[in-house]
Amino acid sequence: MILYRLICSRGHEFESWFRDSETYDRQAAQRAVSCPYCHSTEVSKAIMAPHVARWTEEPRRPPALLDESQAALRAMIRELREKIAASTEDVGSRFPDEARRIHDGEAEARAIRGRASFEEAKALLEEGIEISPIPGPPEESH
Repeated sequence: MILYRLICSRGHEFESWFRDSETYDRQAAQRAVSCPYCHSTEVSKAIMAPHVARWTEEPRRPPALLDESQAALRAMIRELREKIAASTEDVGSRFPDEARRIHDGEAEARAIRGRASFEEAKALLEEGIEISPIPGPPEESH
């Protein structure tokens, strides 16, 4: 196994393990390696310094995808999020209240999306309000 430090066309740096250098070269040529921050498949090796073990409080960078099936899954999830965003109204943290207003006929019936805590989502379901939790994109720190 070999650990490469990688950089995407937008300048995000991350690390990923590969079986060997040929595996990285093949996956990069097939655009199967993607940036965990912006999902760009324009990825290249970054300059690496010899590794010296040291303690740090800096969070580890998320790994890149290691194979084609994981790349395909990530692409499907990204496509689903894009379709949801394109066909719904973002009501943000007002989601629980707006879902109740729509359910009670106090607001126009429409597809909405937003944020709710676990407790808020559970309460909506217990009230008979149908919702579908969808995970958000990975946190971007760059």
